[in-house]
Amino acid sequence: MGDDKLFGEGDHMARAGILLGLCVVSLACGPALADAPRFEFTPFIGYRMGGNFDASSTSTDTTASADLDPDMSYGIDLGLYRDPHSFYEALYSRQEAGVDSNDPVLAKLKVNVEYFQIGGTAFFDTDSEHTVPFVSLTIGATHLSPQQGAYDDETKFSGSIAGGLRVPFNDRIAATLGLRGYLTVVDSNSDIFCVSGSNGATCLLKSSGSTFFQGEAQLGLTVRF
Repeated sequence: MGDDKLFGEGDHMARAGILLGLCVVSLACGPALADAPRFEFTPFIGYRMGGNFDASSTSTDTTASADLDPDMSYGIDLGLYRDPHSFYEALYSRQEAGVDSNDPVLAKLKVNVEYFQIGGTAFFDTDSEHTVPFVSLTIGATHLSPQQGAYDDETKFSGSIAGGLRVPFNDRIAATLGLRGYLTVVDSNSDIFCVSGSNGATCLLKSSGSTFFQGEAQLGLTVRF
């Protein structure tokens, strides 16, 4: 009986000590937890232009220009905060663009241009409470998919750089305005948008450049957790 009583009192004392320790740790870590990295997401709309191909048409023996038409874009940007001034970033952006070409086949073509990027964003310290400038760097892939015919999709390596302003409404919600440039690497003299048939492969374009560039203006609504 005495041993059981002693064991019970020691058990209660151990539990009390553990609770006291947890309270001390929580009080000590309270400010740190408040500043812990947070998650954010930013759906956005944009307007994208550029995407000029130096190309020769395989449907004729003449050289044809093939430039992507400017058009609306949309996407989402996800961020996992590394610290209060920067976050890791995953970006998706999509545009459906027509092709401006003097080739009648290319002129009817619609192309989905999608960017899948990862990277990071850093904020600049300023004295302003109303605007926070930022810069973003990403790398990833560009996916080009023709919407007519059974032509093959193309996936190419790409990167982007962006800058803009964050306009906070409160601690959790802000407007994000930015400009982003995408640079895609295209193999020189490679066939693009090909389809295989009974007579062999037919390709719409043959690139003679090594890169193409697109610029995008973005307006988004950022929600942070």
